[in-house]
Amino acid sequence: MKAVLRNVEGKKVGEVDLSDELFGIEPNRNAIHQVVRMQRAAGRAGSASTKTRSQVRGGGTKPWRQKGTGRARAGSIRAPHWRGGGTVFGPKPRDYGFRVPRKVRRLAFRSALSAAAQSERVTVLEDFTMDVPSTRTGAEILGKLELAGRVMIVVAEDDQNVEKSFRNISGVETFLPGELNTYDLLRFDSVLFLKGALDRLQGDGGDEGPS
Repeated sequence: MKAVLRNVEGKKVGEVDLSDELFGIEPNRNAIHQVVRMQRAAGRAGSASTKTRSQVRGGGTKPWRQKGTGRARAGSIRAPHWRGGGTVFGPKPRDYGFRVPRKVRRLAFRSALSAAAQSERVTVLEDFTMDVPSTRTGAEILGKLELAGRVMIVVAEDDQNVEKSFRNISGVETFLPGELNTYDLLRFDSVLFLKGALDRLQGDGGDEGPS
């Protein structure tokens, strides 16, 4: 599979080979679903907490004697059916995270890359350098590339000025090759690789980043 290589003027200057191992497989929707669920679950706080009847304040004495009052017997004003009482089976802090096998995570990552390539959402930009960061220059480059919607830009580790030029643009997020993961690839309408970052990703064998 090939992708169009463009320069900062938005003009086509050649083609780039995309690894069939990363960009040319049949996307596995089930693997993607499992990994996205895993990544979303890992982001849940799990901090909701309620108090049981043994944890709420007060209620240390019996509110009235057992017999002879005509009222229902009661042992504590902090029983669950009383106002201000404890909660029965309420939420407690927990970890929602779970793991899927590494082979499934790799399959999902490659499926997300392949789906992006097959839907023509992948663009490759010729490497360029900047002496100082410039958000205006970054916005002009994106305008010439005519990328639609939310844009993921993948830059190499040594492209710090380039990365800083893009990261403050609305609807744009920058990533290093080692930070890519399945969920993030699905969140964007367009994926822009700098040539050096693409070479790094394909040279590393296509492992996803933290998830």
